[in-house]
Amino acid sequence: MNFDVVVIGSGPGGYVAAIRAAQLGFKVACVDKVKELGGTCLNIGCIPSKALLHASELYWKMVHEAEQYGLKVEKCSYSFKEMMTRKQKVVKTFNEGIAMLFQKNKITFIPGSAKLISPAVVQVAGEEIGAKHIILATGSEPIGLPFLPFDEKRIVSSTGALALTKVPERLLVIGAGVIGVELGSVYSRLGSKVEFVEFQGRICPTLDTSISKELQKILTKQGMAFRLSSKVTGADISSNEIVLRIGQEQLAGDVVLIAVGRRPYTQNLGLEAVGITPTPQGTIPIDNRFRTSVPNIYAIGDIIDGPMLAHKASEEGVAVAEIIAGQNPVVNYLAIPNVIYTNPEVAAIGLTEAEATSLGATVKIGMFPFKINSRAKCTGEEEGFVKIVSDGATDQILGVHIIGAHASELIAAGALAIQNRLTTLDLAHTPFAHPTLSEAIKEAALALHGRALHR
Repeated sequence: MNFDVVVIGSGPGGYVAAIRAAQLGFKVACVDKVKELGGTCLNIGCIPSKALLHASELYWKMVHEAEQYGLKVEKCSYSFKEMMTRKQKVVKTFNEGIAMLFQKNKITFIPGSAKLISPAVVQVAGEEIGAKHIILATGSEPIGLPFLPFDEKRIVSSTGALALTKVPERLLVIGAGVIGVELGSVYSRLGSKVEFVEFQGRICPTLDTSISKELQKILTKQGMAFRLSSKVTGADISSNEIVLRIGQEQLAGDVVLIAVGRRPYTQNLGLEAVGITPTPQGTIPIDNRFRTSVPNIYAIGDIIDGPMLAHKASEEGVAVAEIIAGQNPVVNYLAIPNVIYTNPEVAAIGLTEAEATSLGATVKIGMFPFKINSRAKCTGEEEGFVKIVSDGATDQILGVHIIGAHASELIAAGALAIQNRLTTLDLAHTPFAHPTLSEAIKEAALALHGRALHR
């Protein structure tokens, strides 16, 4: 078989690249080592975790917040098994949806492990497939600890945490980054005693400092505990419990979630056969057109530098397909949002205050709390705030940071602003519907100029 484009990996980068290439008239094949389309994000990552986050949040609100709305909920309980069943139904729906999109766009899906034989040949299950262009989109895998090997039952990665058969009484989480706080939130809401061990001095350290501190304060209030600036140096495993050694201290739990990061997945891909050499960090070097050291082989997503985000990979997948077609797309990395689906949610785009300052900008800040936002008052979702970072000389928006209800949806306004290089006055002069949470964005922009109307 011969194709114009062969995409290796069917995650958000790979399957989107395949669809866009097919739309542009190319004969396309997509290869993946598993039969379930969608990659890590769909099958064992973003989608199943959000299904569980939503279910656990509904339960938490019924138990802890219903009365403030005049609702009487008696003997509220949950079925963890049914939660997991629904999660898998959601995943299966999207598996089937991607398969239908492949069929609609006449994309050939080839299940099996792919290996590069030459710059123009990919081998899958002993069969050689010809390709004019190859897109590598193989994603990433969890990083483990040498003294705590994953068994995905008691010592789990995010994959195992999304497939537990029961809610642990005590959950220890090593790493208080995005994956850690999201999955920790799920089990905390369902009754686990959740404790985090984080090497850095604050949780989710890539966030703007003010957002990170506020998130920790809220999660602590919800019952989660954090040991910051701490390192796990060893562990003792028995049939009854797992004991982590943290310096001279010990911490015992029933399940340990290791969430210290992810690394590019390129093993057994045959990179050496075509002359592609990963960096010491495991990423694949590319030029500004996503080309590797082999001009007709491209790389996108988690296997190249940058944040490991599904929507980043998708943007890159579209860009590569268009580059192959002779177009000149540009991916604006400053306009790619980062979201944490805790309660409340966190969403950020662009530069933090510290990053903007370090680049030499004269930084101006505008903030507005949700506690005085009318819609937040109506819904009882008053935690958090909006923070806008701008260039004091030009008024251009450099970053938007939100902690609050539905931040994942609100951040789209920030993405549009940064993508189009808008100023804070552009935002301030834009009409926002009333009453809405999004008005807090307008008020933060006004506050930057000393003109907040409701504060």
